[in-house]
Amino acid sequence: MPENQLPAAEPLPDPGDGTPPLDSAFGWVVVVGAFFNLMLSIGTTTTYGVYLQHYKLVEFPNASASLLSWIGTFQFSAMCFAGIGVGVLCEHVDTRLLSLCGAILSGLALIIASFCNAPWKLLLTQGLLYGAGGSLLYITGLTLPPQWFGKYRALATGIAIAGSGIGGLWLSFATNAMITHIGRKWALRATGLIVIGVCGATSLLMRMRFQPAKRKQIIEFAVLRDTRFAMLFFAALFGSSGFYIPFFFMPSYSEIVLGRNSAWGTNVSSIMNGAGIFGRVAMGLIGDKVGSLNTLLVTTLISCLSILVLWLPFSGFGPFLASAVIFGLCSGAIVSLIPVITANIFGVERLPSIIGLLMLAYMTGGLISSPPAGAMLDKYGHGTSFSSLIIYDGVFLAASTICDIFLRIYISRKPWKKV
Repeated sequence: MPENQLPAAEPLPDPGDGTPPLDSAFGWVVVVGAFFNLMLSIGTTTTYGVYLQHYKLVEFPNASASLLSWIGTFQFSAMCFAGIGVGVLCEHVDTRLLSLCGAILSGLALIIASFCNAPWKLLLTQGLLYGAGGSLLYITGLTLPPQWFGKYRALATGIAIAGSGIGGLWLSFATNAMITHIGRKWALRATGLIVIGVCGATSLLMRMRFQPAKRKQIIEFAVLRDTRFAMLFFAALFGSSGFYIPFFFMPSYSEIVLGRNSAWGTNVSSIMNGAGIFGRVAMGLIGDKVGSLNTLLVTTLISCLSILVLWLPFSGFGPFLASAVIFGLCSGAIVSLIPVITANIFGVERLPSIIGLLMLAYMTGGLISSPPAGAMLDKYGHGTSFSSLIIYDGVFLAASTICDIFLRIYISRKPWKKV
C-alpha cells in the first residue's frame, strides 16, 4: 500500500460500552432530525432562485445578475467554509447544541436581512451570516445519519438529504406567495422564524452514535495525501459547480427566454426540487444495491447530458422541462452520495472532520459557478442568451464525471463490482 494512502475503511465494531448498534431504531430518529435540518438549511439556499428573480426584475433591476447571484453563492460558500470548522467541532461538542446554535443564527440572519435594502447588505446577511449559521445545521444533518447505519447507509442518508428537496419544493411556492402577498421583507422574517422554531426543536434529535477518540492533530494530513481523497475532492468540486447553476438560472430562463409569467419561475424551481426528492431516496436505494460510487458516476453523467443535450441546443418548452426534471432527479446524488462514499472509503469515526474538509471543495465550487455564470449572461448573453452559461455548467458536470471514473478505476477495475 502506498505510504500516502490510508487503509481501506472497515466497519467499526459495536463496543460494549453502551454505544448503540448499527441500524438501530434510534438511527431513524436521527434521520428525522437530519431531514428537517437539511430541509430548511439547504431548502432555503436552493430557493434563492425565487429571491433572485424578484431582486433582478422588481427590487434591484439595475443591479447586475452577477452581483445578485453572489448573495446565493455566499449562502452556500459560507456554509461550506464554516463547515470545515464545524466538522471538527462535531468531534468535541455535543451535536445537539451545535444544531440548536445553527437554528438560532441562521434564522436571525434571515430576519436581519429583511431590514436590508441594498444588495451589499443582503450579501452580508442573507448570504454570509445565513451561511455561517446554516453550516451548523448542514454538517450535522449530513454526517450523523451515516454513523448510525451499515446495511442501509445510503438509503438513510438519501432520506435525510431528500429533506433538502422537500424544503426547496414547498419553500419555493411559499416564498413566491409570501413575496406576492406580504412582500420580500416579511417573507424573510417568516422563513427565519420557521427555521428557529423547527430546527430548534429537532436539534434534540441530533445525537452522535459514538464520541471519537481525542486526537492531537486538528486536520488529518494523511487524508489530504490520500489519492482517493484527492479524486473525491475534485469530483465534489466540479459536481457542486455544476449543481447550483440550473437551480439559480432555470427560473429566470423560463421567463426571459420562454416568455412564461413570473409564476413559472417558482414552478420550475419546485419541479426540480420535487424530482430531487424522489431522486435522493431512489439513489440511496440503488446505491445500497449496486454501490454508491457506481451510482454517483452514472447519475452525474446523466445530469451532464440533461444540460448539454436537452437544455443547450433547444429553446422550446418541452426539452427545457425534460432537462429540469432529469437534472433535478439525478443531480441530488452529487450531494447525497458523497458522505456515503466518504464513510465507505475512510470509515465513520472521522466522518465529520473529513466531510468538513470536503466542504472546501463545495465552497470553491460555489464561488466559481453562479457568479461567473451570471457575468457570462450579462457580458456574452446581454441578459437574454443563456448559451454560454449552459456550456459552462455542462463542462463542470463532465469534469466531475471524469473524476468519478478515475476514482472508480483506482478503487477497482472490475466493472461489475459493487463500489
